[in-house]
Amino acid sequence: MTYLDYQATTPLAPEALAAMLPLLETQFANPHSAHAPGRAARAAVEAARDDVAALLPRGGTVSFTSGATEALNWAIKGTGGGIVTIATEHAAVLDTAAAEHRKGREVVVLPVGTEGLVDLAAARAAIGPGTGLVAAMLVNNEIGVIQPIEELAHLARAAGALFLCDAVQGYGRVRIPDGCDLIAVSAHKIHGPKGVGALWIRDGVALEPLMHGGGQEPAGRSGTLSPALCAGFGAAARLAKQRLGADHAHAEQLFRAALARIPGDWVLNGAQGDRYPGNLNLRHDGLDVARLMSDLRDVAFSAGSACASGSGRPSHVLEAIGLSAAEARASIRIGFGRYTTEDALLHAIDRIVAAARRQSRAA
Repeated sequence: MTYLDYQATTPLAPEALAAMLPLLETQFANPHSAHAPGRAARAAVEAARDDVAALLPRGGTVSFTSGATEALNWAIKGTGGGIVTIATEHAAVLDTAAAEHRKGREVVVLPVGTEGLVDLAAARAAIGPGTGLVAAMLVNNEIGVIQPIEELAHLARAAGALFLCDAVQGYGRVRIPDGCDLIAVSAHKIHGPKGVGALWIRDGVALEPLMHGGGQEPAGRSGTLSPALCAGFGAAARLAKQRLGADHAHAEQLFRAALARIPGDWVLNGAQGDRYPGNLNLRHDGLDVARLMSDLRDVAFSAGSACASGSGRPSHVLEAIGLSAAEARASIRIGFGRYTTEDALLHAIDRIVAAARRQSRAA
């Protein structure tokens, strides 16, 4: 199996697994208990918290969550005022903003251009008096485009609003700007375990709780933490910090090699320059993606966001950049990174291209 779906999830790093195993096997105490085993479990959680925070701006606190979806819900529902966001955001932002709109909050969804970048003129017009929160994704999960987060954060601050950055796809891969007030991250996108994420909250920012209970986390998030998941997240974050330059250079080399291999009748969706290089979202007119995936069952790639794969709807991200429903349905996403070899990637691309040509000849 050639795994090329790094935006959906990444392979678990051996270092993360090694950090988790003792906490699953023998050091299983509740980290909120006062006895010695509980304090040892708590120490593992706090060490992981420091490792996760080391990839984030200074001047804030990391609160562990069950994942980025919870973190984003907490950040949006825990604030007030109008919401300004972008048409290509993840469903965890767009659907949560829509739910808040039904409760009476004003919501403005900003358009993007054909390359997937936000219309800054529209942002300037929308962010002003009454805006309480601006929410934007650093690296898009479908097309890999990097939004101008610093400019958007500056606009939010000038209006007296908070700025939420969905950094799930960018954390551990690209630098996260300092102007954010809230940052959502996830372990399983950086070779950590599923089921754990975090919300970074700038000092002085207060949020209403999403869940009520024991208030175990620093910002009041309730629920018993899994020390094993936290430790796996911490180990993955520590490794990502150590390998940041090498991982990015590897992704850039793979991106260049892949682009050089792809024939001219394929189109890259989204900006080529303002983009994280570990993502290729490609379109081939008339392509039957379901058939392609069936023909290449030993190559794991995607028809779009894993979170929306069962909806049957065309990608809202691809439609937002101006693609028709047919063009969006003729697009695939190839994601790669640390454990992808160039030979494996190029061989998979050759097979994808050949299978698409067979479809065209049979049409």
